[in-house]
Amino acid sequence: MDSIAATMRIAGSALQAQGLRMRVVSENIANAKSAGSAPGADPFRRKTVSFESKLDRAVGAELVKVKRVGQDASDFISIHDPSHPAANSDGYVKMPNVNSLIEMTDLREASRSYEASLNIIEQARSIAASTLALLNTN
Repeated sequence: MDSIAATMRIAGSALQAQGLRMRVVSENIANAKSAGSAPGADPFRRKTVSFESKLDRAVGAELVKVKRVGQDASDFISIHDPSHPAANSDGYVKMPNVNSLIEMTDLREASRSYEASLNIIEQARSIAASTLALLNTN
């Protein structure tokens, strides 16, 4: 496989990985206030994304892959709201372990990585088009 195609394949793998990361972060943000449905029930648990590099022998390069989508094991947040349907006998409700500031930071980082990968693909296409134009003029 030529180097331009390999570059596009590498950047494409990063696009897929960061796209999934943005989806998971968006899900975390959407569920940041999702308490349990019954007294003492666990609420939504924050999801995390782990990456790994895998050798693609056809490309001869390391591609980024999602290793797994896991769950954050940190403690839930407890708020005092005796009127809430999910409140325990002491009036506390378990809320998700989602910190919106962290999620927005993760979303921004994933978005920038996604954009960088798109720029790499655009540059590789431009180089390929320039090369073809040069070959056709001779």
